[in-house]
Order: sequence, then C-alpha cells, then structure tokens
Amino acid sequence: MKNNNNSLKIDGIDKKILRYLMEDARKPILEIARNIGISGAAIHQRLRKLESSGLLAGSKFIINPRVLGYTTMAYIGIFLDKAMSNPRAVKELEKIPEVLECHYTTGNWSILIKVLCRDNEHLMQVLNKKIQQIEGVSRTETFISLNQQIDRQIQI
Repeated sequence: MKNNNNSLKIDGIDKKILRYLMEDARKPILEIARNIGISGAAIHQRLRKLESSGLLAGSKFIINPRVLGYTTMAYIGIFLDKAMSNPRAVKELEKIPEVLECHYTTGNWSILIKVLCRDNEHLMQVLNKKIQQIEGVSRTETFISLNQQIDRQIQI
C-alpha cells in the first residue's frame, strides 16, 4: 500500500469513505456503503486496512469550549534560557490544563503553545502564575486569537 516516497497510497473509494467519516465520524457505515455503492463489509475491511496503516488516528467527540465559558484562545511564544530547558519546560507545560498544544519551533521562540482560557483575566493568571513561573522560561510573547477563520484537516 506504500508508494515510492513511503507514503500510503489510497484509492478513490478509500477517499470517499474518509471524506464521509471526516465530516461525521458517527455516520452509519451502511449509509456510507449505500452512497458509495459497495457493501458494508467492504467498508469495514477498508477501514481496518487504513487503521492498521496508521492513517486513522482514532475518532473523538469535539467539545464546544464556549459552552463551558472558555472564550479566549491565545498563542504564546516561549523564550527559554537555554535549549537544555526544553524537555523540562514541556513537562511543566503538560501539567497546565489550559495548554492545548505545544510545539518546538524554529525562529525566536523555543516553544510555541496554544492555550484556551475563560477570559483575558484568566489568561493573565495562567501566564503570570503558571507559565512564567516555569524554570528556564525567560519571557513570553502572547497573541490572542480574535476569531478562528479556518478549522480543517488535510484534504483527502
């Protein structure tokens, strides 16, 4: 199933199945099968193949954070004293529930994180009392997201 550059090769039917499930992971397999024109068993077989290849990383329910009162999304660039601090800093960031993502980056920052807070005051508390207290963090640079315009996965 792998092609020359070691990426997975999927056919048109696989792509149709994936598009349906990416739109709604709870869509019944038999409904997808009827729409595509193949059997439900064939869909299950193809899904098992895609799962074993590592392409499918699971399915999940997506929580709307606004319903829980979380309205402030921010991206924070973290400057560390030295690169040796990276693993320790990440371990500490993992303990902060507001931190949703953490990336090592090129450029000025050592680490870029995505945080979700109730409001700007909550964000300030997280910055001052949690993130900036981590050993090795010399300073931070914060960008508040005003409104997310695009939210998608890679196209299949």
